[in-house]
Amino acid sequence: MKIVEQIKQPIAFEMELFEQKFLLSMSSKVALLNRITTYIVNRKGKQMRPMFVFLVSKMVSNGEINERTYRGASVIELIHTATLVHDDVVDDSNLRRGFFSVNALWKNKIAVLIGDYLLSKGLLLSIDNGDFDLLKIISIAVREMSEGELLQIEKARKLDITEDVYYEIIRQKTATLIAACCSLGAASVKPDSQHVESMRMFGELIGMAFQIKDDLFDYTEDQIGKPTGIDIKEQKMTLPLIYALNQADKQDKKWLINSIKNHNKDKKRVKEVIAFVKDSGGLDYAITKMTEFQDEALQILQAYPESKYKDSLKLMVNYVIERKK
Repeated sequence: MKIVEQIKQPIAFEMELFEQKFLLSMSSKVALLNRITTYIVNRKGKQMRPMFVFLVSKMVSNGEINERTYRGASVIELIHTATLVHDDVVDDSNLRRGFFSVNALWKNKIAVLIGDYLLSKGLLLSIDNGDFDLLKIISIAVREMSEGELLQIEKARKLDITEDVYYEIIRQKTATLIAACCSLGAASVKPDSQHVESMRMFGELIGMAFQIKDDLFDYTEDQIGKPTGIDIKEQKMTLPLIYALNQADKQDKKWLINSIKNHNKDKKRVKEVIAFVKDSGGLDYAITKMTEFQDEALQILQAYPESKYKDSLKLMVNYVIERKK
């Protein structure tokens, strides 16, 4: 059995019901809108976000969930999907998970409007049901994601990212959404309890590990979702690279910065940068940091009684580290 199927097993029924509710939450009287939202739903990924919501809510409540849990998972997916549709416009990207993106098929104007529509549907789903606590969790996540992206753009121009700034960027850009899924799962069944904060922390730690793992893919030869060296080509400062820069002497540092700024399209030069980062111990350092975040996340789970939901969350933490793409 594939590991993702194994993780999903204890919540298979909830995930099926969620898919029906999610499609309903997108519906509109405009035929064009329905055509596009159906296209989006049919090309969904692994659905990690709703899985976090359901597994956490069931773990903290001994298997009990309610309509708020389903709504929370739907709102997260609606708003996350809106940000993805907008991202593809911003990045001028024609593909998403191997399929044509919305902007590739229906042009930018429609893609931006679809993103706005999904965002408003998410907001209204919470407001109409009085789920203001859940809406607050999600709204904070969206704010942080935008800030993280902008901070990364600001810093990439100067290439002056310290390790602390890097952690702040990935915390906001990646970890905050997973943290929101986990805290929302807890808040849907145990509002105003200490579970909401401890699960937020749990999600944040997994998100940090997840992003570092993503950074490491840039230095591997394996066939994965993105080609090797793409972060360097895009002048993205990743943990292995930051470590290598910090360890380098003045001359090497100058060569590295020059390579990333002015020669990032030169395949030979990019390969040399990758080799330099590996030789400096950048990958080993990043792996160590990733494992620290993983261990801290597992530590938080220790406080919870044994259950199949807890087992799935443990599997999820390990999957984040061991995945191949």
